Amino acid sequence: MLILSCLPATAMASEQIDQTYLTDLIRRASEAHLAEDRYWHLLLHYRKNPISGYTSEADDPGFFLASDGKTDPKAELEATLTQFFSRELVGRSRQPAQCAFIARYTWLKATLSIDDGRLFPEPCERFHNWYAEMNPQSITLIFPSAYMNNPSSMFGHTLLRVDRKGQTEQTRILAYTINYAADVPADAGMAFAIKGLAGGYKGFFSTIPYYMKVQEYRDIENRDIWEYRLNLTDEQVRRLLMHAWELGNAYFDYFFLKENCSYHLLSLLEAANPDWHLTDQFLFWTVPADTVRLLTRQSGLIGEIVYRPARSTQIKQKRERLSDEEQAQMRRITKDIGAIKSEAFTQFQPERQAFVLDLASDYLRYKAVSDADHAAEYKDRNRAVLTARSAIRAKPDEGKIIPPTDPPEQGHRTSRVGVAGGWRNNEFFEEVNLRAGYHDLLDPQQGYQPGAQIELLSVAVRHYERSEQVRVERATLANIVSLSPMDSLFKSPSWKINIGMDSVRHGECRYCSAGVASGGIGAAVETHLTRREIFFAFAEAESTYSRAYEENYRIGAGGSVGVMATVTERWKILLSSTYLKYPVGEKSDVWRVSFGQRYTVQRNLALRMEFNHRDYHDNEALFTVHMYF
Repeated sequence: MLILSCLPATAMASEQIDQTYLTDLIRRASEAHLAEDRYWHLLLHYRKNPISGYTSEADDPGFFLASDGKTDPKAELEATLTQFFSRELVGRSRQPAQCAFIARYTWLKATLSIDDGRLFPEPCERFHNWYAEMNPQSITLIFPSAYMNNPSSMFGHTLLRVDRKGQTEQTRILAYTINYAADVPADAGMAFAIKGLAGGYKGFFSTIPYYMKVQEYRDIENRDIWEYRLNLTDEQVRRLLMHAWELGNAYFDYFFLKENCSYHLLSLLEAANPDWHLTDQFLFWTVPADTVRLLTRQSGLIGEIVYRPARSTQIKQKRERLSDEEQAQMRRITKDIGAIKSEAFTQFQPERQAFVLDLASDYLRYKAVSDADHAAEYKDRNRAVLTARSAIRAKPDEGKIIPPTDPPEQGHRTSRVGVAGGWRNNEFFEEVNLRAGYHDLLDPQQGYQPGAQIELLSVAVRHYERSEQVRVERATLANIVSLSPMDSLFKSPSWKINIGMDSVRHGECRYCSAGVASGGIGAAVETHLTRREIFFAFAEAESTYSRAYEENYRIGAGGSVGVMATVTERWKILLSSTYLKYPVGEKSDVWRVSFGQRYTVQRNLALRMEFNHRDYHDNEALFTVHMYF
């Protein structure tokens, strides 16, 4: 693995500075207003303050050569020019400034026509060796899809792959990637969510071989990967890599919602082409899928798009090409290697035997990674399967793996606004709702992971006509659902969590606000009676706090069942029923029924009809028009 901040170089004694020439360079830089130049601001990651002045998003003191360089572009420019005349080792990489900040040096040298013979020219062997190892020809944006079991990857991820000259489809796996990620301790636990939102971790750039990232995303986390080749010129590729090298001297406070992997990769692309204003498009949050959509809108930027399926996706689709008898034999082989010699298996044609053994090997490799406690056992079985497979010379037609969903750029945008009208408890109302992100189970599915819901920071305001009451009807901090269908091979549990506020009718209170925190664990199965259905069941617990209750709170548990059905490409239905009993606080029970359906008019416009039955004869029906932006 190559790390951008490499081992220290041997320190060299400083020599006499050509003060006259330095003064002249600073004067010319001032006259040209270089400290105000967009490219200088890009290299130092300066952002304009709300009132006046600038502040760099970089947080490592070693990234700046002036004591006040984080907030003063002019002081940093002058300090940088001064440092170019010195062989003092700077930054975390401990190199002379000409090498540690080679993108700054290259730009200033060209802009000011610097005569490097009047400096102390540095060979910068470490950079040139690193660049030669990269052997770059082009850059590819990599998008691993969402991974619901890791909070840092629930929205997907982006990184860059540096494609080598002469690279083929088979050798691209050996290329290096440029990745930005938070440095999170292994035992972070629940603290990750809080510190990740508040910028409590440091984020670093690193270069890692692509095959290691593929193994992590595709084989371990079972995430489909989309690759987007970027049509950059040779000069743009070089500028990007020079700035990536500089960022080995920097860390950034990592903010999960805004200054995350995607945001800082966009800043690298801006360094490649200053005419792009990519990071300006994200004021409050940066969602990886939105950055992919943004890049696809740049004229001529996106070239070839390649889909790299997760191992679980491959297994599921290959299994569908087996007969019932072949599936039964494949399962037997994964549990008992002796089944390979059974008559039930050897009666298959050689091509079908080969196909079954290939699939069994794929599954055993999957289990060796996902079930660490029994990894050695699965590896032993896989070796036996591969030995048997090598004796069969037939090559089966495996067919093409079809992505389970469309590319992320084809999905709806992640923020949503809705206008609604409806009826609740014999009273009509109008509603406006707004959601920061990202996707719920009834939203248009195209481009999103099936069975995954992540709703963050949403609010709905209603006006009830008869009572002339305007109120916040509901507010959501986070509402997350992961439906993972189980079958004979895959047994991942489903889960959900919800934190927010809702309106309840209870006792004498017609509409009372109630704080809600709930969660559940369960299972799901998938069928294809229409296009696709997921039946699910959860055991769950809930606590609520409201003045509507005599003791102001209640805590209970119960369960829910339901089905989500994709009837057509545009039409989706969600039906669920929940029973909860509250033995703590106000003792009561509740039975809820929810039915919703969505029709997609176009990618960013959908119609929704819902009916909800809550506690104490509390019924509601509403029709909503949703627009995504």
